[in-house]
Amino acid sequence: MRMTPLDVQSHHFARRLRGYDPDEVDAFLRIVSEDYEGLVRETESQADRIRRLERRIDELSAQEDLLKETLVSAQAMTEQLRTTAERECELRLAEVEIRAEKILDASHRRAARLAQDIREMRALRSRLAEALRSAAETHIALLETLESDPEQDPHVDGLVEGTVAYLKGDKRRGAEPRRAAAEAAGPAVAPAEESSSA
Repeated sequence: MRMTPLDVQSHHFARRLRGYDPDEVDAFLRIVSEDYEGLVRETESQADRIRRLERRIDELSAQEDLLKETLVSAQAMTEQLRTTAERECELRLAEVEIRAEKILDASHRRAARLAQDIREMRALRSRLAEALRSAAETHIALLETLESDPEQDPHVDGLVEGTVAYLKGDKRRGAEPRRAAAEAAGPAVAPAEESSSA
Protein backbone atom coordinates (compact mmCIF):
# COMPACT_ATOMS: atom_id res chain seq x y z
CA MET A 1 0.00 0.00 0.00
CA ARG A 2 1.37 3.33 -1.11
CA MET A 3 1.90 6.15 1.38
CA THR A 4 0.23 9.44 1.05
CA PRO A 5 1.85 12.80 1.92
CA LEU A 6 -0.38 12.88 5.03
CA ASP A 7 1.06 9.51 6.10
CA VAL A 8 4.58 10.88 5.71
CA GLN A 9 3.75 13.99 7.79
CA SER A 10 1.87 12.12 10.51
CA HIS A 11 4.36 9.25 10.91
CA HIS A 12 6.07 9.28 14.35
CA PHE A 13 9.27 7.47 14.98
CA ALA A 14 9.71 5.64 18.25
CA ARG A 15 12.20 7.25 20.63
CA ARG A 16 15.14 5.51 22.24
CA LEU A 17 18.02 6.66 24.15
CA ARG A 18 20.13 7.43 21.27
CA GLY A 19 17.28 8.96 19.15
CA TYR A 20 15.20 7.47 16.35
CA ASP A 21 15.33 3.79 15.61
CA PRO A 22 17.65 3.48 12.65
CA ASP A 23 15.95 0.36 11.25
CA GLU A 24 12.55 2.06 11.27
CA VAL A 25 13.96 5.19 9.66
CA ASP A 26 15.71 3.11 7.01
CA ALA A 27 12.52 1.18 6.35
CA PHE A 28 10.56 4.39 6.10
CA LEU A 29 13.15 5.93 3.79
CA ARG A 30 13.11 2.83 1.67
CA ILE A 31 9.30 2.99 1.37
CA VAL A 32 9.43 6.71 0.59
CA SER A 33 12.22 6.12 -1.90
CA GLU A 34 10.26 3.33 -3.62
CA ASP A 35 7.14 5.45 -3.71
CA TYR A 36 9.10 8.40 -4.96
CA GLU A 37 10.78 6.27 -7.63
CA GLY A 38 7.35 4.97 -8.66
CA LEU A 39 6.08 8.51 -8.85
CA VAL A 40 9.08 9.59 -10.94
CA ARG A 41 8.51 6.70 -13.32
CA GLU A 42 4.81 7.43 -13.48
CA THR A 43 5.58 11.11 -14.06
CA GLU A 44 7.94 10.23 -16.88
CA SER A 45 5.40 7.83 -18.33
CA GLN A 46 2.70 10.47 -18.08
CA ALA A 47 5.05 13.06 -19.61
CA ASP A 48 5.80 10.66 -22.46
CA ARG A 49 2.10 10.01 -22.90
CA ILE A 50 1.43 13.74 -22.80
CA ARG A 51 4.09 14.29 -25.51
CA ARG A 52 2.51 11.55 -27.66
CA LEU A 53 -0.93 13.03 -27.14
CA GLU A 54 0.36 16.52 -27.94
CA ARG A 55 1.92 15.16 -31.16
CA ARG A 56 -1.39 13.46 -31.96
CA ILE A 57 -3.21 16.69 -31.20
CA ASP A 58 -0.82 18.53 -33.54
CA GLU A 59 -1.44 15.93 -36.26
CA LEU A 60 -5.19 16.12 -35.72
CA SER A 61 -5.01 19.92 -35.72
CA ALA A 62 -3.13 19.82 -39.02
CA GLN A 63 -5.73 17.40 -40.42
CA GLU A 64 -8.48 19.61 -39.06
CA ASP A 65 -6.91 22.64 -40.76
CA LEU A 66 -6.63 20.62 -43.99
CA LEU A 67 -10.22 19.51 -43.65
CA LYS A 68 -11.31 23.08 -43.01
CA GLU A 69 -9.40 24.27 -46.08
CA THR A 70 -10.89 21.41 -48.11
CA LEU A 71 -14.35 22.25 -46.83
CA VAL A 72 -13.89 25.94 -47.66
CA SER A 73 -12.59 24.99 -51.14
CA ALA A 74 -15.51 22.61 -51.62
CA GLN A 75 -17.97 25.29 -50.53
CA ALA A 76 -16.37 27.80 -52.89
CA MET A 77 -16.43 25.27 -55.72
CA THR A 78 -20.03 24.39 -54.93
CA GLU A 79 -20.97 28.06 -54.97
CA GLN A 80 -19.13 28.53 -58.25
CA LEU A 81 -20.80 25.47 -59.76
CA ARG A 82 -24.19 26.67 -58.54
CA THR A 83 -23.58 30.12 -60.03
CA THR A 84 -22.42 28.58 -63.31
CA ALA A 85 -25.42 26.23 -63.38
CA GLU A 86 -27.81 29.13 -62.70
CA ARG A 87 -26.17 31.19 -65.45
CA GLU A 88 -26.37 28.28 -67.90
CA CYS A 89 -29.96 27.64 -66.90
CA GLU A 90 -30.85 31.30 -67.47
CA LEU A 91 -29.12 31.26 -70.88
CA ARG A 92 -30.90 28.08 -71.93
CA LEU A 93 -34.19 29.41 -70.66
CA ALA A 94 -33.66 32.61 -72.67
CA GLU A 95 -32.82 30.54 -75.77
CA VAL A 96 -35.91 28.39 -75.27
CA GLU A 97 -38.08 31.48 -74.79
CA ILE A 98 -36.68 33.04 -77.98
CA ARG A 99 -37.22 29.79 -79.89
CA ALA A 100 -40.76 29.51 -78.49
CA GLU A 101 -41.50 33.12 -79.49
CA LYS A 102 -40.23 32.40 -83.02
CA ILE A 103 -42.35 29.25 -83.25
CA LEU A 104 -45.37 31.13 -81.90
CA ASP A 105 -44.78 33.99 -84.35
CA ALA A 106 -44.44 31.53 -87.24
CA SER A 107 -47.63 29.80 -86.08
CA HIS A 108 -49.49 33.14 -85.99
CA ARG A 109 -48.23 33.99 -89.48
CA ARG A 110 -49.19 30.52 -90.73
CA ALA A 111 -52.64 30.84 -89.14
CA ALA A 112 -53.06 34.29 -90.76
CA ARG A 113 -52.06 32.84 -94.15
CA LEU A 114 -54.47 29.94 -93.68
CA ALA A 115 -57.25 32.34 -92.71
CA GLN A 116 -56.50 34.41 -95.82
CA ASP A 117 -56.50 31.25 -97.94
CA ILE A 118 -59.84 30.23 -96.43
CA ARG A 119 -61.30 33.67 -97.22
CA GLU A 120 -59.98 33.46 -100.78
CA MET A 121 -61.40 29.93 -101.17
CA ARG A 122 -64.77 31.09 -99.90
CA ALA A 123 -64.73 34.01 -102.33
CA LEU A 124 -63.70 31.64 -105.14
CA ARG A 125 -66.48 29.24 -104.13
CA SER A 126 -68.98 32.13 -104.21
CA ARG A 127 -67.75 33.23 -107.65
CA LEU A 128 -67.81 29.64 -108.91
CA ALA A 129 -71.33 29.12 -107.55
CA GLU A 130 -72.43 32.36 -109.22
CA ALA A 131 -70.79 31.31 -112.49
CA LEU A 132 -72.45 27.88 -112.31
CA ARG A 133 -75.78 29.46 -111.45
CA SER A 134 -75.43 31.85 -114.41
CA ALA A 135 -74.40 29.00 -116.74
CA ALA A 136 -77.30 26.88 -115.47
CA GLU A 137 -79.74 29.75 -116.00
CA THR A 138 -78.33 30.29 -119.51
CA HIS A 139 -78.70 26.59 -120.31
CA ILE A 140 -82.23 26.51 -118.85
CA ALA A 141 -83.16 29.51 -120.99
CA LEU A 142 -81.62 27.83 -124.04
CA LEU A 143 -83.49 24.62 -123.20
CA GLU A 144 -86.74 26.55 -122.88
CA THR A 145 -86.03 28.16 -126.23
CA LEU A 146 -85.39 24.75 -127.79
CA GLU A 147 -88.57 23.33 -126.23
CA SER A 148 -90.77 26.16 -127.63
CA ASP A 149 -93.36 25.26 -130.38
CA PRO A 150 -91.68 25.30 -133.81
CA GLU A 151 -94.96 26.21 -135.48
CA GLN A 152 -94.65 29.64 -134.04
CA ASP A 153 -91.19 30.09 -135.52
CA PRO A 154 -91.40 32.48 -138.55
CA HIS A 155 -88.65 30.52 -140.33
CA VAL A 156 -90.77 27.40 -140.28
CA ASP A 157 -93.88 29.05 -141.77
CA GLY A 158 -94.84 27.54 -145.06
CA LEU A 159 -93.15 24.21 -144.38
CA VAL A 160 -95.34 21.17 -144.53
CA GLU A 161 -94.39 18.14 -142.58
CA GLY A 162 -93.06 15.37 -144.83
CA THR A 163 -92.89 17.46 -148.00
CA VAL A 164 -90.19 19.44 -149.65
CA ALA A 165 -90.66 23.16 -149.54
CA TYR A 166 -89.14 25.54 -151.99
CA LEU A 167 -87.51 28.55 -150.55
CA LYS A 168 -87.55 31.60 -152.64
CA GLY A 169 -84.22 33.14 -152.60
CA ASP A 170 -82.87 36.26 -154.14
CA LYS A 171 -81.23 35.23 -157.40
CA ARG A 172 -78.93 38.19 -157.23
CA ARG A 173 -77.35 36.86 -154.07
CA GLY A 174 -76.49 33.53 -155.64
CA ALA A 175 -76.78 29.99 -154.43
CA GLU A 176 -74.97 30.46 -151.13
CA PRO A 177 -77.86 32.14 -149.23
CA ARG A 178 -80.24 29.48 -150.49
CA ARG A 179 -77.97 26.68 -149.29
CA ALA A 180 -77.65 28.32 -145.86
CA ALA A 181 -81.40 28.68 -145.61
CA ALA A 182 -81.89 25.05 -146.64
CA GLU A 183 -79.42 23.85 -144.01
CA ALA A 184 -81.18 25.93 -141.36
CA ALA A 185 -84.55 24.46 -142.34
CA GLY A 186 -83.40 20.90 -141.81
CA PRO A 187 -83.03 17.75 -143.93
CA ALA A 188 -86.60 17.80 -145.26
CA VAL A 189 -85.94 21.09 -147.04
CA ALA A 190 -83.76 21.23 -150.14
CA PRO A 191 -83.11 24.12 -152.53
CA ALA A 192 -84.84 24.01 -155.87
CA GLU A 193 -81.60 23.84 -157.81
CA GLU A 194 -80.29 20.88 -155.76
CA SER A 195 -83.55 18.98 -156.04
CA SER A 196 -83.73 19.60 -159.80
CA SER A 197 -80.12 18.51 -160.26
CA ALA A 198 -80.89 15.40 -158.20
